[in-house]
Amino acid sequence: MSIPCASFIRHSSHSPLSASPANQRKKVTMQTLRSLYKKGEPITMLTAHDFPSGYVADAAGMEMVLVGDSLAMVALGMEDTSEVVMEEMLLHCRSVARAAKSSFTVADLPMGSYEVSPEQGVQSAIRIVKEGRVQGVKLEGGVEMAPTIKRVTQAGIPVVGHIGLTPQRQNALGGFRVQGKSTAGALRLLKDALAVQEAGAFMMVLEAVPAEVAAIITKKLRVPTIGIGAGNGCSGQVLVQIDMTGNFPPGRFLPKFVKKYADVWGETIKGIEQYREEVKSRAYPSEEYTYPMSKDDLAEFEKVVDQIHQ
Repeated sequence: MSIPCASFIRHSSHSPLSASPANQRKKVTMQTLRSLYKKGEPITMLTAHDFPSGYVADAAGMEMVLVGDSLAMVALGMEDTSEVVMEEMLLHCRSVARAAKSSFTVADLPMGSYEVSPEQGVQSAIRIVKEGRVQGVKLEGGVEMAPTIKRVTQAGIPVVGHIGLTPQRQNALGGFRVQGKSTAGALRLLKDALAVQEAGAFMMVLEAVPAEVAAIITKKLRVPTIGIGAGNGCSGQVLVQIDMTGNFPPGRFLPKFVKKYADVWGETIKGIEQYREEVKSRAYPSEEYTYPMSKDDLAEFEKVVDQIHQ
């Protein structure tokens, strides 16, 4: 008895997401970002930590996708960013890189991978770009990190600086506290920003800084700033995707600067609860979600089964 070729079609429960949208944008490059900065057009950046989050950020038109070490908390359930290690960052970088084909991708160097020496920083940055398949790296720190930033940029790797509130150093800062609120603090921030710029960073993140201070610093620089809790005077903005999409349970603390643009948690739990109810009531799967069998084949199968001795 011959079997039709159609019988060999594989119906898998796992279907890969397409990594090539129908209307894929032109690749965002360093030149693209410089052009946006020169025109005064805000640069959009969003974090991602896996293929789906990288895919949706890219499809939504983000110029930059950051594989932030915030994934320690939002993807791995850790207490803070200091826990995540290089191997974990590399895994998540590769996942995002497979999806974010148009955006300019940047990844955080995890705590402990660049502070010892500029040489350590270069080695870690090379791993992130080579094995993680991203286009640039981000590292925290101001004046004290300038030598490391310089060495990494000399190695041909684009660097995004990060000053103000630096989460990897929260213990030294006394927690997640706004930076630059005093004249002396604001001057230190400006000094850090200038040092990071002169070391070769092509961009820097300003986190948890008074809006007025961030705007003044931005005007003093020749490179774009990306604000997160730093007001509207920066050259662009970044948020943690999990936070801004509302993909978290009720009661979770959010920083003041986070605007919740969606309710992914609410929609997801609603759908899952409905699924549970329909499984319990046998409403799912209904006939439209099952594979058909011809009546003749079914009758033949039942006849054979009846002849089998139990």
